[in-house]
Amino acid sequence: MKKKNIAILSKEGTSYLLPFILITSCFALWGFANDITHPMVKAFSKIFRMNVTEGTLVQVAFYAGYFVMALPAAIFIRKFSYKAGILLGLALYAVGALLFFPAKMSGAYFPFLMAYFILTCGLSFLETSANPYILSMGSEETATQRLNLAQAFNPIGSLMGMYVAMNFIQAKLNPLSTSERALLGDAEFQAIKEADLDILTAPYLAIGIIIAVIFLLILFTRMPKNGDKDTSINLGATLKRLARIKNYREGVIAQFFYVGAQTMCWTFIIQYGTHIFMLGGMEERAAEILSQKFNIAAMVIFCCSRFICTFLLRFIKPGLLLTILAIGGCIFTTGVIIFENVYGLYCLVAISACMSLMFPTIYGIALRGLGEDAKFGAAGLIMAILGGSVLPPLQAAMIDMGTIAGLPATHLSFTLPLVCFVVITVYGYRTNIRFRHS
Repeated sequence: MKKKNIAILSKEGTSYLLPFILITSCFALWGFANDITHPMVKAFSKIFRMNVTEGTLVQVAFYAGYFVMALPAAIFIRKFSYKAGILLGLALYAVGALLFFPAKMSGAYFPFLMAYFILTCGLSFLETSANPYILSMGSEETATQRLNLAQAFNPIGSLMGMYVAMNFIQAKLNPLSTSERALLGDAEFQAIKEADLDILTAPYLAIGIIIAVIFLLILFTRMPKNGDKDTSINLGATLKRLARIKNYREGVIAQFFYVGAQTMCWTFIIQYGTHIFMLGGMEERAAEILSQKFNIAAMVIFCCSRFICTFLLRFIKPGLLLTILAIGGCIFTTGVIIFENVYGLYCLVAISACMSLMFPTIYGIALRGLGEDAKFGAAGLIMAILGGSVLPPLQAAMIDMGTIAGLPATHLSFTLPLVCFVVITVYGYRTNIRFRHS
């Protein structure tokens, strides 16, 4: 029997094409923020002469903003509207980016962490608002497909972030290695640090101005009010209802481990590649830039795979496809651990093909059937992004050990992402069984 063709961008005769395009642009904007930030762990470590663990405080501050602001964002959009949540998110995003200028003037590390935190408070508002807004722009039957389509533009922004990081930050930073910087006198080190901070700050100031323009564009555009009818708030009762829903509860756990896996795989691809290339005799800066090219290749694969998987969702149940790709993630991560040469790096790049589907699919499955509770349900799933703050420092601490049981710690640290993919595999399998006949 031929499957009924259902439009994914209309509901009850109303087209949501223009609102979909405008809100989808926000997906690219937070993709940019995420992936210009991953290489900054290494950059800040060099600029401030810190170890990898101290450098990952960038990720801690970045993802902590998601966690702290997700529930307030849900309350805000429940009280007002999705559009209001998106506008506030864009405002905080712009302010956080523009705060890089006073942070640079201070010459200290902590103000940059605060700027990242404020920026990601804005991203938390954006994601808490935009994801369920996209889900509401059509029938529930096509919601996961629609969200995957919107999320497909997220890696386009990510590619831009990576490109800017590689060509306008990493390539322009002083070429002195971490060990060479440690030998510099205070005056010489300060001069190099100030020059490097000027380079690092410029792209953030530019994106802050761009975000301000996007804010004005959305402010003066008429947007639908889907899901904005009920403004009453009974937080305790809502959270109790959500906690009793097994599918949602397990989805939050799966999302925590997915974001942790994604952050670790994309953040430490620089360390992993640099380790391998320096073993081959390459100097540190060249090894870092070459590793970033592999990082960009991973994002290109991620982007292409997202579009392919969105198409496959027309024929394969979301839970089943999630299970298949999570198993693939387990296999490739095992290769990252086992191989101590460029083949391990190839496996690390290939993981991105498996990750492409995961965030929006877990999100869509977990919010299935929640109705008005989806606003607070979305907050829980955005709070689960805390996995990107909790797990990377654990991996960084393993990398800083140098060796573990006589084996390279850089390789063995990827046992953490492997555990994450096992958790996602279990969730995909359980949801596939749960919704097999729906």
